Amino acid sequence: MTTQTETVRPAPSLAQTWRRMQEASGDQVSKLRLCMVVSILSAVVQGLAFACFYPLLDAVLAAPADWHRAFFWLGVLAGCAVLDTFFIWQARNFDYAGPIAEVTHQLRVSLGRQLRRMPLEKLYRRRAGELSAVLAGNVDEVVTPMGMLSSTFLGIIVTPVVAMIATAFVDWRLALSMACLFPITLPLYYWRRRAAGRSFRNLAVAHARTSAELVEYAQGLPVLRATNQVGSRAVRLQGALEDLRDAQKREQLYLVWPGILFSSAVQIGLLVVLSLGVWFIIAGSLNVAALVALLVVVVRFSEPLSLLFGISPVFDYMEAGLERVERLLSVPPLPVADTAKTPDNFEVRFENVSFRYADTNEDVLQDVSFCLPERSLTALVGPSGSGKTTVTRLIMRYADPRGGRITIGGVDVRDMSPKRLMRHISVVFQDVYLFDDSILANIRMGRPDASDSEVEAAARAAHCHEFISRLPEGYRTRVGDIGGCLSCGERQRISIARAILKDAPIVILDEPTAALDTESEVAVQKAIDTLVRDRTVIVIAHRLSTIAGADTILVIEDGAVAQSGSHAELLEREGRYRSMWEAQQGAKNWHFSSATD
Repeated sequence: MTTQTETVRPAPSLAQTWRRMQEASGDQVSKLRLCMVVSILSAVVQGLAFACFYPLLDAVLAAPADWHRAFFWLGVLAGCAVLDTFFIWQARNFDYAGPIAEVTHQLRVSLGRQLRRMPLEKLYRRRAGELSAVLAGNVDEVVTPMGMLSSTFLGIIVTPVVAMIATAFVDWRLALSMACLFPITLPLYYWRRRAAGRSFRNLAVAHARTSAELVEYAQGLPVLRATNQVGSRAVRLQGALEDLRDAQKREQLYLVWPGILFSSAVQIGLLVVLSLGVWFIIAGSLNVAALVALLVVVVRFSEPLSLLFGISPVFDYMEAGLERVERLLSVPPLPVADTAKTPDNFEVRFENVSFRYADTNEDVLQDVSFCLPERSLTALVGPSGSGKTTVTRLIMRYADPRGGRITIGGVDVRDMSPKRLMRHISVVFQDVYLFDDSILANIRMGRPDASDSEVEAAARAAHCHEFISRLPEGYRTRVGDIGGCLSCGERQRISIARAILKDAPIVILDEPTAALDTESEVAVQKAIDTLVRDRTVIVIAHRLSTIAGADTILVIEDGAVAQSGSHAELLEREGRYRSMWEAQQGAKNWHFSSATD
């Protein structure tokens, strides 16, 4: 399976980040905007509160002290503090009153809906660990800091601006010198954002790769142990972990120097402002009360600027998650006709179908045409890679053909809704996937509204009721991850019971008995006989003896139909089928030689 190529892009502007946050918040966007408005009011009130120190200290330090005026401004200061507390409480509602949890839920639901709608061809190109990283980690990275981060950022910007405006009423020269700090620090801020943006995007790529390798490693441990490739010999996992370690070291170093220079510039700039204040006092153009108040304001002014530099990487951390979420959501789904059609019969027809997989330059199917009559059994045979599985995938609309069309009952599959199409098709795969749930739930997936008795009837028809009854909890027994608590034959029969319960008129069988022992194969074959009765059946077969009774056998070779006919007809002709049959018959006489021979 290939991995999606990650492109590390430059950090977007704050305006772009804000727009994307609004898009991600869905129907909770009004509450996010209200949070931002209230955060601005809180920041303004904070700035006004610090502005109160100028008249308050002027009254206290006057000779004699004007306590009446001092208490008035102290009351104003207290009122600002109360208002600020109220606004902060309201702003935090987005985080603590439920909207942020709703945004997280809706975003995951949207991603789940996208996974259902996107072409399987593109879905299969993404590794399970990468998808898990997006659905779990990246969604939290996007949403969790959204409200608090935005309100904090607004406070960092607005409060110093209000304090600076208040300072202008005391001394315009000090306000101007404070304002000069912004253009001095902006280049450093953007340098830090570029470095942080690149760093977090590189780290997101490294984390996604590591997550994918960890999932694959855990799932493949039986094979790794059998081949002695665990531990230090798990080359790909070791490589991913080393790349992640190197990326973390490298990216942390990138962020050090901008941070040091920014903090130094802010501190030096504020010392210059205070030095100017002292100089103005000596020159007699500023009083001591104003300087003391300026000291309080400058301390409050420096804190947000330092926080601004510290908080900007969090935006980039969130942006890295947003990009990965948006990349998944941006995959265009397969187009669906405005007016969905329903077939009146279940004949399957390929008409001059050509298809190639994404990122390849060669057609897997080339101008393929054939007809599978309703209620017939058609077998697809041929060498590996010839296009057999692609044929069945296209019937299920895994992707759309590059040329030609596929019809069911005369209706192009592109003119059917995905739900309607899949309602007509049951699939029994060679590699059965069962969910870590009860046997009852796994069978009921074929028809969610089925009763327990209907599920049991399907299980009996699939010849799996007997072994289910022997389990400790019967139908309530959990099957384990990927059905690992059951044998291959048991899993296969449960998947057939699921297909029987679905009762679809078209059945696709992908060599369902290939990996079974003789006893299990007999049981599964009996279950299949029940499943395929009176249905349009397409079976991919490697053991030709299992499909000798098929109505039609299509020999697929190099992406084309090389031969077509019944078993007897194909044996009478020279060609691929007869040579495959003779080779398999000869293999029956194969046996182990003694190790000492």
